[in-house]
Amino acid sequence: MLGKKLLSKNEGCMKAWELFITKGTIQKDLIRDVIAYSWMRSKLHGVDPMDEGIRSELCDEAFEERYRDSIALIKTAMPFMHSLRQIVENTGFLVRLTDNDGYVIECIGDRDLVEKYGKLNIYKGCNVKEEVIGTNAIGTALEIGQPIQVIGAEHYCKQYHNWASSACPIRGEKEEIIGVLSATGPNESVHPHTLGMVVAAAQAIGKKMKLEKTNKKLDRANKHFYAIMESISEGLICTDNKGTIMDINLFARRFLGLKEEDILGKNIHAILDQKNYDRIMRRIKNGKKYEEEEIYFKTKKGKDISCIVTVTPILDRGTNEVEGVVFTFKESKMIHSLVNKIVGAEARFRFDDILGKSKQIKEAIRLATLAANTNATILLLGESGTGKELFAQAIHNESPRRKEPFVFLNCGAIPRELVGSELFGYVEGAFTGAKRGGHPGKFELADGGTIFLDEIGDMPLDTQANLLRVLETRQIVRIGGHNVIPIDVRVIAATHKDLKKEVELGNFRDDLFYRLNVMPIKTPSLRERKEDIKIFIDYFVEKFSRSMGKNIKGVNESFYRGLMNYHWPGNVRELQNVIQLVVNIVDHGEVLVYKHLPNNMKSSNLPKGIGLTEQLVSLEEIEKMAIVKTIQEVDGNLALASKILGIGRSTLYRKIQKYNLKTY
Repeated sequence: MLGKKLLSKNEGCMKAWELFITKGTIQKDLIRDVIAYSWMRSKLHGVDPMDEGIRSELCDEAFEERYRDSIALIKTAMPFMHSLRQIVENTGFLVRLTDNDGYVIECIGDRDLVEKYGKLNIYKGCNVKEEVIGTNAIGTALEIGQPIQVIGAEHYCKQYHNWASSACPIRGEKEEIIGVLSATGPNESVHPHTLGMVVAAAQAIGKKMKLEKTNKKLDRANKHFYAIMESISEGLICTDNKGTIMDINLFARRFLGLKEEDILGKNIHAILDQKNYDRIMRRIKNGKKYEEEEIYFKTKKGKDISCIVTVTPILDRGTNEVEGVVFTFKESKMIHSLVNKIVGAEARFRFDDILGKSKQIKEAIRLATLAANTNATILLLGESGTGKELFAQAIHNESPRRKEPFVFLNCGAIPRELVGSELFGYVEGAFTGAKRGGHPGKFELADGGTIFLDEIGDMPLDTQANLLRVLETRQIVRIGGHNVIPIDVRVIAATHKDLKKEVELGNFRDDLFYRLNVMPIKTPSLRERKEDIKIFIDYFVEKFSRSMGKNIKGVNESFYRGLMNYHWPGNVRELQNVIQLVVNIVDHGEVLVYKHLPNNMKSSNLPKGIGLTEQLVSLEEIEKMAIVKTIQEVDGNLALASKILGIGRSTLYRKIQKYNLKTY
């Protein structure tokens, strides 16, 4: 019955085909629209319907290149092609796979059939697009993007009229056509379910291609995740919602001294104390993130190590329930080092930055250089403003600890009750106002480096006792805590006070004084090194004129002399402030002279009586000094100077010429 129907249908197609070939007329009641449109396209392409030798094939090299480009499609499709071939076995069918350009890249079936009908472009490397061989199942399926069955005379070229073919496009990840699967055989062997089987196989190939691509992406993503997880420089632990450890990276394993088999499958409680475990699990239960807080991990050696931890719950998108947890952490010491760099807890100055050529400053630098290469505690003694912090930084930068933190604390600049917490840190809840998670002290921040304790003479007695214990044991315990934290810190202390006298007065512990006074170094006052004042003046004038955009032409000897006669209670710091003030108020392009000095320094430079020093001088020298001082005081107003001196203006002019004086 099926054969008669197909024969009858094919006879109608043949009539329609002959009519179209001879007259170009389409008889719609005899032919499907999809076939009619394909015939018209074939005619426009110039395909000869009567040609029995249509050939369009690739050379071996070009075919091999296309084959390699389609290898993923071929590997996926071949099992389905063999299954399809088994279903239609012994019926003379060929199963073909083409790429998206219509080139046959695989063909399986009866070898005799391939050899017999080789000229029909059915073997590998041949092209079967409509523009090459006219209407056919593969070419038309590529053109319309839909599955189709082409039987007998529906083919545009007469040489294919004894054939029936079913084809279906194979679509890729973005629904683009990546190839076509087809089953081709004699008209009498066609089956009504052949097209359905081809469609099912093509869709299965497409789905498997997408699945394999997705699996490759997942596999690649997993490999990338594993590589990232293993290479990052912080600990990473993944658990389920009950705290069972599912994964742990290399950093965490090394940090905790564990192997994967030691920890995988165990509860996070194995590496956390009860307090931290309860706190974290409470957060996990509530689905809240535990961000950058300090907890202590237990290592295999039984040592507790402080870490900064972030705990991130993984929530189910549907139920919003916690599915698992990711722990990321770094040792607190590493975080402290990073914080020190960001906030500038590092030494900038070196011994080359210390100005001066006097014997006193050279001796201080010599002692400091010697002390730098030891691990001894250093006590810097000197008045305020003599550069004790400068010496402390230079010592650190000369020492083997130069690459580690340099942490500063002025013991006299913070409230007495807070000195201890600043030095040693505190745990959560240690006192009212204590930060959640606690806070590290300066000793922890300085671990491996140097801590500079300025104005140590102002440190409270109870804190002195704690400091002494730290210096002796090299360990600290945070205020309110119990964990002992080992530290490796070099201590440099400084004070402007007489610590021996403070010990006698009961303000400073004698045992701490002797512990600190291992290597005392005195920083000389400016009064003791007056020959260095000119060096400082030149340095600060250049520095501030450059920063303020002032073009200072030079410095007059009267300006130098005025500053050198001053007693400098504030030392170098005061000198710096004076030069900054002077440069700020003088006009652009001026020379600094005596009149530019602050008034308090002018008065301090007035000599006893008429300006004599205690040296014996001649009358002419006294007269010369009197004239110079008077002219300076009146800022060069000669008329006023002559009145003050009690001589006429012309007499004053003669004496100025006589002594070769400047009138400023």
